[in-house]
Amino acid sequence: MDSIVSCFTVFFEEPFWVGVFERECCGRYEACKITFGSEPKDYEIYEFLLKNYCNLRFSPSVEAEMSHPVKINPKRMQREISRQMQKKGIGTKAQQALKLQHEQGKVERKKQNREKLEAQKERQFELKAEKRKKKHRGH
Repeated sequence: MDSIVSCFTVFFEEPFWVGVFERECCGRYEACKITFGSEPKDYEIYEFLLKNYCNLRFSPSVEAEMSHPVKINPKRMQREISRQMQKKGIGTKAQQALKLQHEQGKVERKKQNREKLEAQKERQFELKAEKRKKKHRGH
C-alpha cells in the first residue's frame, strides 16, 4: 500500500507571505507555490486549502527516493518538529519542482506569443493583399 505524505509550509518571502504545498505519492514528488498578501491565519490557510485544493497547480512530478516509515519516539518527533519550525525557506526538492513548473510555464507562454504573432502577421498580410486587389480593380 502506497502512502501519501504532504507538507504545507508558510514563510515570508519579501514582500509577500508564501505557502509551499508539497506532496509525495507513489514515489513521485510535486510542489505548489501559493502567494498570500498579508500574513495568513491558521484558519484562513485551512479554509483556503479546503476550497481551492482541486484548483492548485502542482509542478510536474519528480522522482523521489522512497523512505520507509520509521517509528519515532514522541519526544524526538517533538524536537524534529520544533527544528522544522525554525527552518526558513523551502526545501531543495520543492525548489527544483517549482523551477520545473516555472520553466514549463515560460515555454508555454513563448509558444502562445509566437502563435499570436504569426496570426497577427497573417492578418496584416491579408489586409495588404485585399488593399492591393482594390487598387488593381481601380476602385
